Amino acid sequence: MSGYRGRFAPTPSGPLHFGSLVAALASFLDARHAGGEWLLRIEDVDPPRCPPGTGDVIRHQLDAYGLTWDGPVITQSARDAPYQDALTRLAEQGLAYPCSCSRKEWRDHAIYPGWCRSGPLHPERPLAWRLRSDLGARPVSWHDRLFGEQRFDPAALGDVVLKRKEGLWSYQLAVVVDDAEQGISDVVRGADLLDNTPWQLQLQAALGHSQPRYLHLPLIVAANGQKLSKQNRAPALPVDGDAPRDHLRRALVALDQSPPRELAGAPVADQLAAAIAAWQPARLRRDARRQAADPA
Repeated sequence: MSGYRGRFAPTPSGPLHFGSLVAALASFLDARHAGGEWLLRIEDVDPPRCPPGTGDVIRHQLDAYGLTWDGPVITQSARDAPYQDALTRLAEQGLAYPCSCSRKEWRDHAIYPGWCRSGPLHPERPLAWRLRSDLGARPVSWHDRLFGEQRFDPAALGDVVLKRKEGLWSYQLAVVVDDAEQGISDVVRGADLLDNTPWQLQLQAALGHSQPRYLHLPLIVAANGQKLSKQNRAPALPVDGDAPRDHLRRALVALDQSPPRELAGAPVADQLAAAIAAWQPARLRRDARRQAADPA
């Protein structure tokens, strides 16, 4: 076993769709080609958006496509304690502060203006917690395995929310804590999250966590140019009959992996075995958005 540890971390706001399959498949192939582990994490930090039982649906979909994970499945909604510990450490460093402002109040600004940095303007209101992006490590840079050298000043992106006023944890904090605790060495995910990475690098530095390698994938879009997503009502990934075989091949084509024609229609196990052996992320084209065509 290599030192590689990857993960797939879907939000259970609905079943997986074809875009989800492409992201999961790339992460899976990258891990298995390296002889590494591939973990599954259910990112349900926003329970109101996550219908009961959707996590089980996602597990069933992954099983149908042969994407088997290692070890237990982490569920974020059960992990309040480590997230609170991280927030406390950030606050002690002066890198997190309570904020009483509503989105409506600063809607005329491109980013949150930092009005509560010296103390909540309305302490009687419920308070969110924000990252003090101007005091964290800046600028931050990393080498993306597809898009190359990246350099951002997180302060130009604003003070991101770490904990919402309703008491729910933000994706930014939870993903950093979980990746560190699980020893994730490589993150493979969609390019829509590329500009989230600067905040996460700031948090990693502040909390003393190592920085994983990143590979951001081109987004799969519908014919109208919209990203395939649950919000845009992308159809659920089918699991019955020959559908997994056909969709798996389409996903390999979307990842520029040129699956052999003789494996068209082959069982998912056979397609995956060949794809693991032949995986070459260098084949990925750098277009940030693409429509997935049916394979020839």
